[in-house]
Amino acid sequence: MTASAPRIYKYYDFILGAFVCVLLCSNLIGPAKVATVNLPLVGDFTFGAGVLFFPISYVFGDILTEVYGYARARRVIWSGLTALVFASIMATVVVKLPPAANWNGQEAYESIFGQTPRIVFASITAFFCGEFANSYTLAKMKVWTNGNALWSRIIGSTVVGEGVDSLIFYPAAFAFVWDTRLVVTVMVSNYLLKVLWEILATPLTYRIVAALKRAENEDYYDRGTNFTPFQLGA
Repeated sequence: MTASAPRIYKYYDFILGAFVCVLLCSNLIGPAKVATVNLPLVGDFTFGAGVLFFPISYVFGDILTEVYGYARARRVIWSGLTALVFASIMATVVVKLPPAANWNGQEAYESIFGQTPRIVFASITAFFCGEFANSYTLAKMKVWTNGNALWSRIIGSTVVGEGVDSLIFYPAAFAFVWDTRLVVTVMVSNYLLKVLWEILATPLTYRIVAALKRAENEDYYDRGTNFTPFQLGA
């Protein structure tokens, strides 16, 4: 008896690539800047600039788990983790290389890409734990709800995943470096923004999920799935 050929999907690889792209950009470009905007009825609102784009990776994580299942989402998370580690190593090596005598960009380059090992470790650890918490929660909720009320698991998984991410990243990266009040302010405001972002994106997520389920002829339920994050197979 021969083993059946692995299932081939039309759009899985594209979503994987988009996920890794968003993850790298939001981690390389966003974390270095803290912004403050004045909002009506709220006043000055302080947040990390990367929060405007980082939640897109959680949208992709939701879509992947909802359509293709936890095991295939797990492969994408590991792809993103590998890309983050490589980008961190590359940034460290390039920053440490001695600049040419007639090149005056070293200080600016270090300010953007010269993240400390502590921040890199915090970012990678928070991503790993947060994304797997998000995917696990959505997969379990899909089984519990028998595939109904997609909005509940989209938002519920984000509340859990982004919560884990924020609770790990900000204290691990900035405690005793930033003022404690600033760490808490940025952590809480970023978390609330991420959850709000996901809520606002829910109608679009619905459309993408429905379109992918039709195109791929797939709607995976994680019954009997091995939920360990430490493997790549199904």
